[in-house]
Amino acid sequence: MFLQTANPEILGQDGLPPIVTTSESIPVLQLAMHGGWIMIVLLVFLAIAIYIFIERLILINQSSKEPSNFMNTIRDFVHDGRLDSAKSLCANTDSPIARMIGKGISRIGKPLNDINAAIENVGKSEVANLERRLSWLSTTAGAAPMIGFLGTVIGMIQVFFAMESAGGNIEVAMLSGGMYLAMVTTVAGLIVGLIAYICYNYLVARIENMVFVLEARAAEFMDLLNEPVK
Repeated sequence: MFLQTANPEILGQDGLPPIVTTSESIPVLQLAMHGGWIMIVLLVFLAIAIYIFIERLILINQSSKEPSNFMNTIRDFVHDGRLDSAKSLCANTDSPIARMIGKGISRIGKPLNDINAAIENVGKSEVANLERRLSWLSTTAGAAPMIGFLGTVIGMIQVFFAMESAGGNIEVAMLSGGMYLAMVTTVAGLIVGLIAYICYNYLVARIENMVFVLEARAAEFMDLLNEPVK
């Protein structure tokens, strides 16, 4: 009887055949298709969240641009008694600060408390405009993972149903569909929720900074009305 020996050309340094490893990329699109209708719902959530984030970000960037030398010009107009020029400047300047200060200028001559209240009302209205649709982002951040977990439950139900239907003849291929649904929807839900959560908190931080600027300019305008005319 002859013994078969391995070809020494393919042996490793330790005398054993080398271990051959292969790497395959995960077909993301194919995996997503296993998620079924839940993946469509999550995709719609993601598309709307991204749209709202971009639209709100553009608006916030435009609103946060403070006109150059705006408050100094307003101060000169008010001190010189040129209220019409101040109103015209505010009307021709498209920014929350200009609209807020314009409302205050239109109330000059009335008690300071009334002027301050008018400015605060405009400021609140501007902030509310910036915060529009943000509730959708917060809703998506919480709902997307729950929708993903719903897919997990549905997938596990499919797995147990397949096991029950197969009786004792259980094969991996029979269970793979439900397991795909369970895992893919969970991952997708967490990803969509995380994206929405980050977008929401970023926009909230930008709006809070804008609120601080509006409050500072409102206080500066009220101090202007209390300054003695030179």
